[in-house]
Amino acid sequence: MNVMANRPRRLESYVCGRWVAGAKDGVPLLDAATGAPVAFIDSTGIDFKAVLAYGREKAGPALRRLSFHERAAMLKALGQALMERKEEFYALSTATGATRADSWIDIEGGIGTLLSYASKGRRELPNTRVLLDGEVETLSKDGSFSARHILSPLQGVAVHINAFNFPCWGMLEKIAPTLLAGVPTVVKPASQTAYLTELMVRRIVETGILPEGALQLVCGSVGDLLDHVEGQDAVTFTGSAATGRKLKTHRAIVDNSVRFTMEADSLNAAVLGLDAAPGTEEFDLFVREVAREMTAKAGQKCTAIRRVIAPRSCSEALIAGLRDRLGKTAIGNPADEAVRMGPLASLDQREEVRARIRDLSADAEIVAGDPDNPSVVSGDAMAGAFLNPVLLYCDRPAAARAVHDVEAFGPVSTVMPYDTAEEAVDLARRGKGSLVASVFTNDPGFAEEVVLGLAPFHGRVMIGNRASAKSSTGHGSPLPVLVHGGPGRAGGGEELGGMRGVKHYMQRTAVQGAPTLLSAVTGRWVPGAEVRLDGEHPFRKSLAELRIGDQLVTATRTVTLEDIEHFAHFTGDTFYAHMDEAAAKANPFFDGRVAHGYLIVSFAAGLFVDPAPGPVLANYGVDNLRFLTPVNPGDTLGVTLTCKEINPRANAEHGEVRWDCNVTNQHGATVAQYDVLTMVAKTKG
Repeated sequence: MNVMANRPRRLESYVCGRWVAGAKDGVPLLDAATGAPVAFIDSTGIDFKAVLAYGREKAGPALRRLSFHERAAMLKALGQALMERKEEFYALSTATGATRADSWIDIEGGIGTLLSYASKGRRELPNTRVLLDGEVETLSKDGSFSARHILSPLQGVAVHINAFNFPCWGMLEKIAPTLLAGVPTVVKPASQTAYLTELMVRRIVETGILPEGALQLVCGSVGDLLDHVEGQDAVTFTGSAATGRKLKTHRAIVDNSVRFTMEADSLNAAVLGLDAAPGTEEFDLFVREVAREMTAKAGQKCTAIRRVIAPRSCSEALIAGLRDRLGKTAIGNPADEAVRMGPLASLDQREEVRARIRDLSADAEIVAGDPDNPSVVSGDAMAGAFLNPVLLYCDRPAAARAVHDVEAFGPVSTVMPYDTAEEAVDLARRGKGSLVASVFTNDPGFAEEVVLGLAPFHGRVMIGNRASAKSSTGHGSPLPVLVHGGPGRAGGGEELGGMRGVKHYMQRTAVQGAPTLLSAVTGRWVPGAEVRLDGEHPFRKSLAELRIGDQLVTATRTVTLEDIEHFAHFTGDTFYAHMDEAAAKANPFFDGRVAHGYLIVSFAAGLFVDPAPGPVLANYGVDNLRFLTPVNPGDTLGVTLTCKEINPRANAEHGEVRWDCNVTNQHGATVAQYDVLTMVAKTKG
């Protein structure tokens, strides 16, 4: 099927393993710039109960059989396949009103999120199907009863209801952590731009990379889908707070305690520092950032700057700078390479923004832009959903309400003056919770006061100044590694944030029991669990032979004063506690000269290392190193080394092994405790 045909077509949903069209002709979706029909959308006739059951029964078990590394490899392959087809997505994206630069955020930004999760999944997660959360909790004096927390995938479906402004990124940023967690998804894009989401899902399905049912798509209304969600399901929503509240209080969601994450309205603020007067680099950066956030995606970003909080003494210069910069922005058909800002997503959206500007005008005056008479360099100003950037000024923001309550989801911002840092924080907080705020300052004191004042009310705070200007990702860019969400008005949810986003689709469970059984369940040896002493050095075993609990008890070595002094002079570490008997005795932690901590670690390695080549290929780290008991000259050290965790790498001839290293003295007291990390061959060469 040629989805790029010029004539409008009926969008299809991908459910229960097949593409299906709605039973009705559907609602027309119009090109944002020309007003011409692009597609028709309808989901009438879909059995939504069956859609959820298909995901749970068909895709869920298939995904859960895969390890985190296998799922990460799946995301990587999918991201690479989509990147090869990106020009097809760009071509259709212009119909949404997006310029090439706007589309880059949506298309390549979304694909980049997939690839980021693929990379982080391989680096940060084990090649297992269960995650550990926190350390072992010993629950009995004799060590026979312990506990630890695990995370396992939900055995339901994640339903993602997305907004119109990012038809690609909005889907990909949600399905990446969901699929990595091992949970199938149902994606419901906003109707207005669903044709771009549908095209991308078609290409995803064609790759055959995902297990069948792992990704289903609903183009049109979700009908009674939410009536059928259960306790193992999750629902996420991006859109208006009013709609979000209705969904959040849906009876099935409430009755079944379904996980619900909402990203809603957000009156994001940008604060210009008291030090950032006209002529400073920070002032110029601030003008550029506000103008960019007003015009990128025609201001249709949940992270766009809605409130511009600036020192009163700078307000006139700031308005003049913004008026000049916004006035030079070429507005028109996004297919025109000279255009820097396209239309809003629809004519209805333009009327919505105009109505919100009228609401804002109760507290503020328009100082730049005419919302009723758009000026364009290409395209039809009336047939397309064009709107010039509109800047307002509210002289008394502390006494105003609309500017802190009304979001115009378009190229609209309001300048608000302040006199003190405390007042700036107060104004930003009046947004009642936002996704992001930014602070432009070169004053560390101002940054500390304002950022700490803003943090409880925002999901992210960006500090901008001259030092980070070239490398900064900017106010409005959600990143895969950082949380995206905010408290209060912003919905109270979190997405992304690296592995935090994955854990949202997993259940945390406390598992209690005897250490041996706990080790069997979690795949990691814990103190008190059974060990295996078979006479063969564990370093002589490949991954195929090595077992969790394999243990080595070493010979001993006595630490001498000569050892300590040699190590001190050899390394240059002549700290007084190692070299001065009187000074060491005066230290409340020591009773005379002590051995260096790293001398203990070095001697421990000398005791447990087997020197012959392979299967151990490399030592690549030490985790959680602690020195617990001082070592004095004459103390005798021994090591108990236990295989703690085995983590084979997918598509590689080696894996990672974590060893528990316990160094004790002649009295049996632990002097050092840490994990040794090694690379080990899967088979003996």
